[in-house]
Amino acid sequence: MKRYLGWVVLASLCAAPLALGLHAQQTPTQTPPPDPAEQAPPVPVFRTDINFVRVDVIVSSKQGDVITDLRQQDFEVTEDGKPQAIQTFKLINIKDTSQNTVVEPPRPIRDAIQEQAEAQREDTRLFGIFLDDYHVRLENSMRSRESIATFIENQLSPSDMMAIMYPLTPLTDVMLTHNIKSVAGAVREFVGRKYDYTARNIFEERYVNYVSTMEAERIRNQVTMSALKGFIIKMGGLRDGRKSLILVSEGFTSSMPQQAQDPIAAQPGMPGPTGGGGIVRAPDPMPGTNPGLQARQESIEFFEQASLWSDLKWVTDTANRYNTTIYTVDPRGLAAFEFDLSRSNVSMTKDAKILQNTQDTMRILAEETDGRAIVNQNDLDKGLKQIVKDSSAYYLLGYTSTLAKPDGRFHKIDVKVKRPGLQVRSRRGYLAFTPDEATRALSPPKPGPPKAITEALGALSVPVRRSVIRTWVGMSPGANGKTKVTFLWEPVPQRPGVRAEVPAGVSLVAGSANSDLFYRGRSVAPMGTAAGTPPTRVEFEVPPGPVDLEIAVEDPGKQLIDRETRKIIVPSLGVGLTMSTPQVFRARTVREFQALAVDQAAVPLADREFRRTDRLLLRAAAQSPAVEAPTISARLLNRDGGEMMPLPATPAGFGDLINIDVPLAAFSTGDYLIEINASDGTDRATTLVAFRITP
Repeated sequence: MKRYLGWVVLASLCAAPLALGLHAQQTPTQTPPPDPAEQAPPVPVFRTDINFVRVDVIVSSKQGDVITDLRQQDFEVTEDGKPQAIQTFKLINIKDTSQNTVVEPPRPIRDAIQEQAEAQREDTRLFGIFLDDYHVRLENSMRSRESIATFIENQLSPSDMMAIMYPLTPLTDVMLTHNIKSVAGAVREFVGRKYDYTARNIFEERYVNYVSTMEAERIRNQVTMSALKGFIIKMGGLRDGRKSLILVSEGFTSSMPQQAQDPIAAQPGMPGPTGGGGIVRAPDPMPGTNPGLQARQESIEFFEQASLWSDLKWVTDTANRYNTTIYTVDPRGLAAFEFDLSRSNVSMTKDAKILQNTQDTMRILAEETDGRAIVNQNDLDKGLKQIVKDSSAYYLLGYTSTLAKPDGRFHKIDVKVKRPGLQVRSRRGYLAFTPDEATRALSPPKPGPPKAITEALGALSVPVRRSVIRTWVGMSPGANGKTKVTFLWEPVPQRPGVRAEVPAGVSLVAGSANSDLFYRGRSVAPMGTAAGTPPTRVEFEVPPGPVDLEIAVEDPGKQLIDRETRKIIVPSLGVGLTMSTPQVFRARTVREFQALAVDQAAVPLADREFRRTDRLLLRAAAQSPAVEAPTISARLLNRDGGEMMPLPATPAGFGDLINIDVPLAAFSTGDYLIEINASDGTDRATTLVAFRITP
């Protein structure tokens, strides 16, 4: 009989990092870990018809007052000029509760399930704030951030949900929150760095020291628009209704005059063929003086501009597909020039053209998604208030398109009301599924791998919230019928450019629901918290059954960074055929591997990400009351559970431990599993260890 040991899978899941709520730079602070007694909210259900289209409509009088007394029969919807039958109709009318002090406090958002459930509430408006530091000057960010923060504090209500994102913020670090003060505080720390190419992380170091100013701007455009698209998809997956994305940016440019460029972006003023900051270059040719050169420049600018428009359409198509409205906020106010006095050799004609182009990109993003462009005006408050007004009262219509088959094209939507004298605003259309996308959407789900494999791979998933430590819990036979629990923790390497607390110690308390205390102690990393620090190990024995682990992480000053309560089920390893939790070791050289293979006291790893240059050593043991000693075998599986190759399993030379050799050089990047089987002649047990090979 073959059986997967559930407790072993649980122990492997404990290898995932602690969810300590530490976010990327300048993102809102998250709420504390969830109360285990708190019931999980229901998971919302979405309609999945591939031809079903939703469109939100804002109807107002000529004076700008919102009209909220219309009925379904008052609306007419056409798609590409063809009438459509409205099937669903709903008025969304959210009253202003920003000044209401007696409103019921909203549920704290602690995980993705609660985030999606809270987004389904009818009194909740969703706002995304994208701070495009790549395309905002330092002085403009400092001048505008107080207005935006004040808008958040005064115009949004406690029931609203919002999140902040930067071009380099990982999407996994973005979670919408009700915490208005936290979001406003993060906005007040907004620092723009347009035309500042000082590298602040490894990603930027890869290009700013090797490419020209214009190439650096193109890369920044691509990064920003990719992040915008990801943010839109994130918000679009939360609910069907209107979502508002506020983009704070000075717009995008596809070309720059030679006088404003440098051959190396990170080295302004360096002499080179393309020009340089502070170095006077020849002015642009006067019209008619050099027709060949002028025609060539115009041709290059035309294709670069066309490429930029294509990228903008990529963003607006995504926003229309996910019913997300983009509001663009230009912090420059009334702008007269694009370049400052350091680029005084740029002609006024060229400067004015580039300024106009950047403003046009902001208008396109807003107009094509039924938003508003707060551009070329010093009073940001009026435009920001209109964003809230648009999100507070609108009609949500739904219809099944008469489109014969998915074609992947843009289809124009036109909404009219029968009552005269009213102004109607709605998104301009939507991007239909392609035939391949429709086939995938309608196809029945493919049978997935066994549940045990899916659970084991879950240990590799990136948590919504980052942590400063990585942990692992292992179990093996103890004395007098008890089970020995091994707790490991190690610092997670800090990401470049992201400030985070430094863990120096962990206080651990293990007890039962009956208040029995099994262990209490504080462990300190013996070699500091630098990269490569070995894990810190704590061992104690407990009786089989449920055990609560109270984990408190401290900084070098013994100040609490965060706290977590974890529940584990400790098995009895003296009944039937059982296996201890496999231990994972990493070697980077042959000599290091040979030393690990004979070191009984070696400390295993909590990490499960490795490189192809690494060589893994797994150590496993099985226990059985049978006369015949258990035998252990192992094999490597792909992420779907398919066998790839058997792995050598040899006695370690001490106790009943078995060493399993896993060289990684022959495998590509991706997720894998090691299946370890134990048999005593009458029974069989299996456990899985998941790991990832990174570039």
